[in-house]
Amino acid sequence: MNILFYCPSKFSLDKMTTTSLGGVETLNLHLSKALAKIGYNVYLCTKCKKISKKKNLINIPTSEIIHKNKNIFFDYIISSNESKIFDKFKLSKKIFWMHNTLSLEKAFRKGKLISLLKNEITTVFVSKYLEKITSKSYLFNKRFIIPNFLSSEFTINKINYKRKKIIVWSVQRQKGLNETLNMWIETIYPKNKDAKFYIFGIDILNFKRLKKFYAKYNIFFFGKVPKMKLRNIYSNSTAMICLGYDETFCLNAIEANSCGLPIFTFGKTALSELIRNKKNGIIVEDFHSLSVSINRYLISSSINKKAYIDNSYKFSKKFQLNKIINYWKKLLK
Repeated sequence: MNILFYCPSKFSLDKMTTTSLGGVETLNLHLSKALAKIGYNVYLCTKCKKISKKKNLINIPTSEIIHKNKNIFFDYIISSNESKIFDKFKLSKKIFWMHNTLSLEKAFRKGKLISLLKNEITTVFVSKYLEKITSKSYLFNKRFIIPNFLSSEFTINKINYKRKKIIVWSVQRQKGLNETLNMWIETIYPKNKDAKFYIFGIDILNFKRLKKFYAKYNIFFFGKVPKMKLRNIYSNSTAMICLGYDETFCLNAIEANSCGLPIFTFGKTALSELIRNKKNGIIVEDFHSLSVSINRYLISSSINKKAYIDNSYKFSKKFQLNKIINYWKKLLK
C-alpha cells in the first residue's frame, strides 16, 4: 500500500532535526516513520529541494508531486489542513487530517472550499471539540476522531519527583498572557518570592523593553527552544499554565503531563477533554481562582505534589504513538 503524507512546510529528512519542527510537522514526520517501519510504502511530501530516503521513508518535494504526478499512484493521500492536493489524485482515497479550525468563510478565502466539497473526503479530527465546531456543510464522507500523540522526545521512562518552584507557559498565542503576568506580579510573587515563571514560545521582542522589569518578579522569557531543552525544563518544574482559549487539541498539555507537570487551566475548548480536575491538572473559573490555586499548590505537601505528578504521567501514557497508531491502522484498512 502506497501512502502519501502531504505536509507543505519547509523541512526535509536530510537537513533537519526534529527539535526544529512545529507540532503539525512533528506529527506528520513521526506517524509517517512509524507506518513505514511496519511495512507501508510511505512518502512524505514537504517543501524540500530534492528526493531523499531515510529508513524506508521517502521524502518528496511538493513541486515533484504537483507538477509530475501523472505516473504516480497512491492508495491514500493524508493531507494536513490542505485540501487542494486532492484534486491532483482522482483515484486515491483522501484523508483530510484536520488540526486547526476551518470556517466556511476561511475555506472560501483560502481557495479550499471547492476541493473540500467536490472530493469524497474522510476527515480525521484531532479532538471531539474540533469535530463539534466544524460545519456539517462540508459534507465529508466520513468523520473520525484520532487524538494527537507524543513524539519520541517526550517519551519519558523515569519521572523526577525533585522539582523546582517553576511554573511554565508554552502556548505561542498571547491571549490571556498579560492578565497572567499581572496576576503573577500582584498575587503569586508576593507570597512565593522563590517561585519562577518561565515563558516559552512567545516572541521575546514583544517583551524585550520590559525584560528587566519582569525579571524583578522572577518572570523570564525564553522564546522558542529545542524540544529536548523544553523536556528537561518540564521535568524539573512544578506546573504549567495553559488557559485553553483556542486549543483544537493542545499537545503542549500532553507533553507537560508526560513530564509529570499538572496543568492549571480554565478548561476551555479541547482542554476540557484532556484535563481531569484534581488529577492531571486543576480547572479554575477565573484569574482570581487561578492565583489562589497556584499559591495553594506551591506550598502544598510533597505527597500532594507526588500524586499530581503520578496522575499526569499516567494520563499521558494514553497518547503514546504505539497506541494511537492502532487507530490509523484501522482507518487505513
